Amino acid sequence: MKYKKGDTIVVTVGKDKGHKGKIDRVLPAEAKVVAAGINVSKRHMKRRDDKNPGGIIDIVKPIDVAKIALVCPSCNKPTRVGFLVAKNEKVRVCRKCGKKI
Repeated sequence: MKYKKGDTIVVTVGKDKGHKGKIDRVLPAEAKVVAAGINVSKRHMKRRDDKNPGGIIDIVKPIDVAKIALVCPSCNKPTRVGFLVAKNEKVRVCRKCGKKI
């Protein structure tokens, strides 16, 4: 997977288009990522007890990797991720500026 925990991403498609956030969790089997403040939905919860008062709560849902782009730390632009293989290490590179991510 081209994305890792802690990467800054921007949403390119959908209701959150243009929003930026940091990846909290990566789900490679589903090809999705969870980022704070992106793809937030409302959930109506019934009151259970004093610890769980119920009401309308916000839940962060996973977003598909096809709908996001990585923000390069050096050029600060949304970019695709490329790989550079040298000897026995594989490094992610920015497709716009060519620097290591």
